[in-house]
Amino acid sequence: MAKAKIGYAAMLEQFGPQEVTGYSAAAEVAGFDGVMAADHFQPWVPQQGQAAFVWNVLTAIGERTKGDLGPGVTCPSFRMHPAIVAQASATLAAMYPGRHWLGLGSGEALNEHVLGGYWPETPERIARMFEAIEIIRKLFTGKDVKHSGPFYKMETTRLWTMPAVPPPIYIATAGPITAKKTGALANGLITVGAPESKLEMIFEKCREGCREAGNDPTTFQFILQLHLSWAPTDEEALANAMLEWPNGGMKFPKQDIRNPQDLEQMAKLVRPEDFTGRMLISSDPERHRAEIQKFLDMGFHQIYLHNVGRNQAEWIDVFGRDVLPKLHS
Repeated sequence: MAKAKIGYAAMLEQFGPQEVTGYSAAAEVAGFDGVMAADHFQPWVPQQGQAAFVWNVLTAIGERTKGDLGPGVTCPSFRMHPAIVAQASATLAAMYPGRHWLGLGSGEALNEHVLGGYWPETPERIARMFEAIEIIRKLFTGKDVKHSGPFYKMETTRLWTMPAVPPPIYIATAGPITAKKTGALANGLITVGAPESKLEMIFEKCREGCREAGNDPTTFQFILQLHLSWAPTDEEALANAMLEWPNGGMKFPKQDIRNPQDLEQMAKLVRPEDFTGRMLISSDPERHRAEIQKFLDMGFHQIYLHNVGRNQAEWIDVFGRDVLPKLHS
């Protein structure tokens, strides 16, 4: 059996840049493979307390580690023009050859609406994202390119700093239409934990998109970000989830919520049972191992783990010793 690829989710909403860089390095020593760093302009709730610029932090993590690294995920549609996202990604890939991947998504008002202006409905946000990906793919050729589309314009230019091989593009999605288009246009998909039937549907739609575009579906990468809460006791694990990650218990879309203070008010309504089926809360490493293995058995190629508590160092040690060695792809 092959060793599973289990990475560390560096949550920049919760930890400052130096702290999260240190945790990423410690995770690699403990046996974690790769880092997915959150791109946030604001935390979900004020209690989380941080929101460093992801490209600076990824650069620092790259210096301290040897595994793969990328943003999970960056929106190339509002805060930053897609050409700037392409430049940032190409530069990171040139600095760390073969290690960087570019994770892209359609955005959330919490992070993208900070510039003011119109915040469109979901279909337009998705359309903007796919046009942005078209620009990024053009620039990743390293040739002179230009663009004029419904949402973006770019004069004739090129990326002057390029890696030998452009970074793969992974798209965050959880719906059938975007999953099919992701299969046609990207190298992989990033999603979060969901019921098995929904994930199987996403898998099949991605493969369908691959086949229709003439791409090899066997090379397409399925990537999962998995939130969990582990602590020495079940009571501590639950308290960590309620205090640090109440958004994990909110059973509604959050893309249109514009500030942490509004989410803080909504968090007051979250009950312990709201996490059931959405995030495993347990002090038992074996329960967490079984949960992670379930997703590996479904066919995920890489899983990035996020323990929602502040007890990162202790959790990294416990999972590195008692969980990761028992997982297989």
